[in-house]
Amino acid sequence: MAKVKVEGMACAHCEARVQKFLGEVPGITDVKADRTAKEAQFNIGDGCAVTDEAIMEAVRKAGFTPIEVHR
Repeated sequence: MAKVKVEGMACAHCEARVQKFLGEVPGITDVKADRTAKEAQFNIGDGCAVTDEAIMEAVRKAGFTPIEVHR
């Protein structure tokens, strides 16, 4: 399971936005955002070439600040 640190999530709606935008990235599945932990966890499908930049851009599009990606 991979994860991205996210700054700015304050409520359940924030978590839902991060989950929605990350879930729209081809190859990313099973997204779970957690505002308390300040991160979103997700799976990347086998053979999918999902870049860290694509992950960070999805978080930005959701309206939040991505800090770093851990795989």
